[in-house]
Amino acid sequence: MHVLDNVIWQALTSRQTHLAQSNVKAAKFLSEVSMLAGISEPDGSGFSDLASLLRRGERVGLFLERVPQTQLELRLVTSADLIQMVHDKLEPNQPPFESHKFLQLGESDVPEMLTLTQLTKPGPFNRRTHELGDYFGIRIDGKLVAMAGERLRVPRYTEISAICTHPDFLGRGYASALTTMQIARIRSREEIPFLHVLSANRPAVGLYERLGFKTRQARKYVILEKL
Repeated sequence: MHVLDNVIWQALTSRQTHLAQSNVKAAKFLSEVSMLAGISEPDGSGFSDLASLLRRGERVGLFLERVPQTQLELRLVTSADLIQMVHDKLEPNQPPFESHKFLQLGESDVPEMLTLTQLTKPGPFNRRTHELGDYFGIRIDGKLVAMAGERLRVPRYTEISAICTHPDFLGRGYASALTTMQIARIRSREEIPFLHVLSANRPAVGLYERLGFKTRQARKYVILEKL
């Protein structure tokens, strides 16, 4: 099996174990870091092990080949079609902004990062999500208007995530520039960039294709809740 085939499980049991809670067949990120979780195999025992890690009412998101049948201890909240894309161009285009325009984001920026992601909804983002990797943003008149960061890390691969732009600043190339910069940083570590995007988000899919990403596989993004 390729390391990207069950990528959340692989991340939680390799490069990001320090941010994980796990047992034999399931693992999840600490709740304040991310709602993402993974199971070693999509069978009944895997979901049972996952349920044992959750508090009643807690929700987790998984990338699965198919929507699972209803589990005894878990409720299906929602699901959506997801595309996993991998960057196969060795030399990305240079970003159309000088490097000093990109500001590394940290703990002090979390309130603004949360506000931006709650507005634009690029995917789940919690108070400690920025600890998963390096996040960079663009500020205009002191206001955080765009950002992109790193999320899942597995051997040889790093995911680009939380790519978002404030609605008032769309059309200026900020998402493209930040993504291109992250591609270059990941490539400089001799790693391969990848990302996930909802298949219904055709503008984003088109942007990533123009930046050199190609679809690797289709998945279901599934949110489950502990009963």
